[in-house]
Amino acid sequence: MRTSVNETLERRNAQATPPAGAMERLLANSVALPTAPAIATRILQAVRSESGSMAAVAAVISSDPALTARLLAVANSSLYAPGRKVDRIDAAIGIIGTHALKNIALSFVVLKTLGERSPSGFDFERFMRRALTGAAGADLVARLVGFQGDPFASALLRDLGSLAFSLCEPAQYARVLDKEALRSEDLCAIEARTFGFDHQELGAEILRRWGLPDSICAPIRWHHQPGNAAAAERPAAELLELADRITDVYHGFRSAEQLAEIKRILCGGYAVPEGDVDTMIDQVAERTREVFAGFELDGSMVKPYSQLLLEANQELRKLNLSYEQLVMQLKQSQQRAERLAAELQAANAALAETASRDGLTGLYNHRTFQDLLRREIAEAQRYRRPMALVLFDLDHFKKVNDTYGHPGGDAVLREVARVTLELARASDIVARYGGEEFAVVLPETDARGAVVFAERLRRAIEAREIVAGAQRLRVTASVGVGPWMPAEASAAAANLVEVADKALYAAKHGGRNRVSCGR
Repeated sequence: MRTSVNETLERRNAQATPPAGAMERLLANSVALPTAPAIATRILQAVRSESGSMAAVAAVISSDPALTARLLAVANSSLYAPGRKVDRIDAAIGIIGTHALKNIALSFVVLKTLGERSPSGFDFERFMRRALTGAAGADLVARLVGFQGDPFASALLRDLGSLAFSLCEPAQYARVLDKEALRSEDLCAIEARTFGFDHQELGAEILRRWGLPDSICAPIRWHHQPGNAAAAERPAAELLELADRITDVYHGFRSAEQLAEIKRILCGGYAVPEGDVDTMIDQVAERTREVFAGFELDGSMVKPYSQLLLEANQELRKLNLSYEQLVMQLKQSQQRAERLAAELQAANAALAETASRDGLTGLYNHRTFQDLLRREIAEAQRYRRPMALVLFDLDHFKKVNDTYGHPGGDAVLREVARVTLELARASDIVARYGGEEFAVVLPETDARGAVVFAERLRRAIEAREIVAGAQRLRVTASVGVGPWMPAEASAAAANLVEVADKALYAAKHGGRNRVSCGR
């Protein structure tokens, strides 16, 4: 499926529609994104410094008590069996090694920071397991092929963009993940179609804003399409792609397929003997269990791939299933999973729609109206376009309830909602503001156009005969118009509501059944 991503990117490049604007809007409007862990940056600087030494790394780590305690616990664990209590970071480095200790420290501070900001509903433990397994895999592959660099940090952070999408656009990104599960389509292709950019681009941009070096950021930008990277960046991007495939061997659903592709790349492109690849894949499990132990994660399920294959073959022999039976079971399982995923997606969509609508009229409710109004004001301000807000209130509505009862009042509200929707454009936002009060947001509409719409709406409501049980009645509405023009200094939603509300108040006190325009 990876070719679909390349095709998507090629089409996007050919159409010359760079995603920078869309990405900038997402990053500028979000306060949910985590900031760079300062100590992680200092660790990287200490390691990269020409004068960097074991003492320099130890000094940086020792400045963080929580990190120091975690690393000393790892050094004193059964993994390293020091034989005596290790109570200093420099001694821990001597046991674990500068390279390994630096990687564990980076993992702890970065994942701790990301975990504190992970959104509800996001499976952060799975994210952490994949990040740590990929980082361990990248480290081993780098040694196997003689890669001149340290890919651990890039591999650890390669999927930061997916977490960022979940933080900034949780509902929309959940639908993206649903589509991936339903269609077996590459995630990057769906992201690019939905947002205009994918998690590779978003993750790389966030890390650049963190101030991390290009040697870490650039490979992340292309780790699913290393062939599209610049020549100097391609080896590091290819290594991250291998790390991602290794992660799928242990935490994915197509282990055998991924292993075959890893062997094709390493044996064909790097001339690595197949036996060495098998050994490296098994070593990933051992290294991952060691890293998991430092995070108090259960590593018992991460077994060497050769052991997993052996256990699977033994189970198959025990079951004595024929090939045809296995194919049938697999097909049935896939159909069941697709059906359940489709049902879940439909249920989530229905729930989201129900939560955003008023139960009586079917219009947007007050909370959703506020969110949509803020969005429209931001768009109008960004592109310097006019807009307007119309608030209207049914005149003497209490008399309607007193005369015809609440069922009659409900019939009036439903009919007024229908009248408003008939007059509104597809781009307009119609909401029940509260009680007998309604709101209409008119994008790209100046004051004159908004007053024309408001007058048409007032007349239509006045002319509509409403059936309430055996009774027929008519109602009128007072309408307030709040225009917003590009020259306005303030664009706060509350200010525009206040202008429209004052205009509505003026219409009511001017005799009702009329339109008044604010400002």
